[in-house]
Amino acid sequence: MQRHLLSLAIACACAALAHPAHAAAPAADPAPEQDSAAASQGNPMTELESIQVTARRRSENIEKIPVAVSAFSEDDLKDLQAENLDGLQGAVPGLNIVQGRGSANSANIFIRGIGQPDALQTFDPGVGVYVDDVYYSRIQGALMTLFDVDHVEVLRGPQGTLYGKNSTGGAIKIVTREPSAATTGAAELTFGNYGRAEGRFYLSGSFDERWSASVAGAVTGNDGYVKDPVTGRHYNDDDTRALRAKLQFRPSDDFKATLGLDYTKQDAALTLGAPTAPLLATNLVPGVPASVLLTPPGGEYDFHSRTSFGPDKGQNLTHKGVGLTLDWRLSDAWAFKSISAYRWLNSDAYIDIDASQFELGDVLVDFHQKQASQEFQLQYDNGSNLQAVYGLYWLREKLPSHQEAYADDLLLLGTLPIGFLRTIDDDQTTTSTAAFAHVSWEFAPSWTLAAGLRYTHESKDYWRTTSAFFGPPLQAASQDPQAVIPATSKGWNAWTPSLSLQKQFNDQVMAYVSANRGFKSGGFNGRANSPTEAASPVFNPEYVWTYELGLKMRSADSRLQGNIAAFHSNYRDFQARVSEISGDPNNPTFSFPVLNAASLKMDGLEFEGAALLGTGTRLSAQVAWLDARYSKFVDPRVQLFPVLADLHKHVPFSPEWTARLAATQTFNFGSGAALTIGGDVSWRDDTWLSVDNRPGLMQPSYALVGLFGVFDSADGHWQIRAGVRNLTDKVYKTDGQEFSSVGNIQTAYFGWPRNYYISARYSF
Repeated sequence: MQRHLLSLAIACACAALAHPAHAAAPAADPAPEQDSAAASQGNPMTELESIQVTARRRSENIEKIPVAVSAFSEDDLKDLQAENLDGLQGAVPGLNIVQGRGSANSANIFIRGIGQPDALQTFDPGVGVYVDDVYYSRIQGALMTLFDVDHVEVLRGPQGTLYGKNSTGGAIKIVTREPSAATTGAAELTFGNYGRAEGRFYLSGSFDERWSASVAGAVTGNDGYVKDPVTGRHYNDDDTRALRAKLQFRPSDDFKATLGLDYTKQDAALTLGAPTAPLLATNLVPGVPASVLLTPPGGEYDFHSRTSFGPDKGQNLTHKGVGLTLDWRLSDAWAFKSISAYRWLNSDAYIDIDASQFELGDVLVDFHQKQASQEFQLQYDNGSNLQAVYGLYWLREKLPSHQEAYADDLLLLGTLPIGFLRTIDDDQTTTSTAAFAHVSWEFAPSWTLAAGLRYTHESKDYWRTTSAFFGPPLQAASQDPQAVIPATSKGWNAWTPSLSLQKQFNDQVMAYVSANRGFKSGGFNGRANSPTEAASPVFNPEYVWTYELGLKMRSADSRLQGNIAAFHSNYRDFQARVSEISGDPNNPTFSFPVLNAASLKMDGLEFEGAALLGTGTRLSAQVAWLDARYSKFVDPRVQLFPVLADLHKHVPFSPEWTARLAATQTFNFGSGAALTIGGDVSWRDDTWLSVDNRPGLMQPSYALVGLFGVFDSADGHWQIRAGVRNLTDKVYKTDGQEFSSVGNIQTAYFGWPRNYYISARYSF
């Protein structure tokens, strides 16, 4: 890690010496603007910034569009102390985003109670993640390091019309910086506790009037915050290297071509949680009860966990891609855009699902994804009251995988332990094609009607084979293969309309009402472990209708700003992966059916706002109320065992209340230097962490506190930043793994304990 950081520091130093120029950095608008530190010199902030977003595929003022969207500039992300995408947790109403499912690189994302409840690659995300308008198909690799970022947009509610891939919960858009004509750059080093050591650099400039380029890199690492008390090894760490380069060709004001390349490599140890229920060994002798292998200790988690994996078993990921975006202004009214991309994602991860020294749920997940996508957009703007976007979209994803499950401690024959190994090989190919149109028409002064429609056809080709190998004396019981899903195909079609009506009362107040439909395609149960399950592996698509009423306000002096959204969602055919127990609960079937079991209703109210007091005090707040409930959940287990009547009482990752309050105070010195002190408090209500509501997989309400300070030099070149996250050292759960039918596995994962850092940045 230190060797990587030293190499990056040398590169940063060379970049810093290349051109002594004035500091510059981009703001929320893709057009670069002056760095906020330099802008503050002798110019105290007198009004809140105006943010431009591309939520509807064209640049618009965030307060003038009928969409519930939050946006964060590069400086906003720094004040959030967000190093990775999960740093947005608490900053967006209705958003739950955490490191997920025992993986160092997976993002578990839910918006307004809708997400992806199982990490397996045969499930599609409920929330779409886009980088420079390119869709990322897997939650693996989505927990990306935030570097070289212009701004981030979070859209709440189904995105079924304008976005490349349909999603039922919402979308997160990451927009990276474009190459600049002027030579600009920055280098930054960060150090903190838990062995945190990071380096970042950025360099951009032009070769001539037509060609410009940029390159950015990051090396991030820490030693981890979980320790094995017996071996002393550390887990839940990070060692990531990332690079992004862009080349832009602009021969005229009417045409622009941007070629982008990115590469990320992560080598991490295991991500460990803690068991929250007794771990059991199943006895194969009829009538003999299961044996308790481990009873979780009481009290607060102390960040000590065990594993059966050796030190050579970790979690490795390589994520890379190339993209070409063409922007062509055809006339004063018409513009054409093409977005072409090809991506590779290779993940080789060992996951100790039971988080103990026993082999119950220890797995290897090894997959190699390839993804190609193409989008064409034709945009129209008459310069007055009519704007439109027409588009075609195509995506193909190939996703072969190999998996192994090790469970030598799971089975007993009387008192004799029986070794067990399961191997799985599968391959899925997804093809998605769509055509869409969206028109916005100001049919009367201050009244705008917008309507959109998208047709999607999605097909999946899949095959899977599973084998089970038993140790002595049951070798003869081994089955190779045990369950086979022969090569099969399934396709789904969907029409997803959107409609909104907005009224601009004056320059400061706008209200809207909207209706949007979302669709998430069906798929195949990648956990089918028996011939019965393999015989009917298909689960159906999900659909959601969301109806929303919004109000966006800004004071005449631009010192107060607030947005309110109220919504109701009807969500049906929820794809629920459950753990099946048939007959005696002490002798499970080790199966994991996927049920289109549930219909849900969600009602919510969201507020986010900001206030500028005096010349240097800024307050911001977010509050969300969510009532997510099942209108039905058809689960055969509940009928068999009345004791499970409350198994689906709560919708996962849907706290009733979330809130955040943040404040910053800037002191401007006569020399031109500035000192900013800030902090925030975020609060989250009771949160259930799995589809099956298990008591240990619920996090009671809690609050987190963060503080930071920033010093900006008078010349705008130097910035020193220090901060602390989780100031009160709160112990809290962020995610869970529920596989109760295998060893009674119910594992919780925990957020970072108190951690602090200091960084130095030089910009030119």
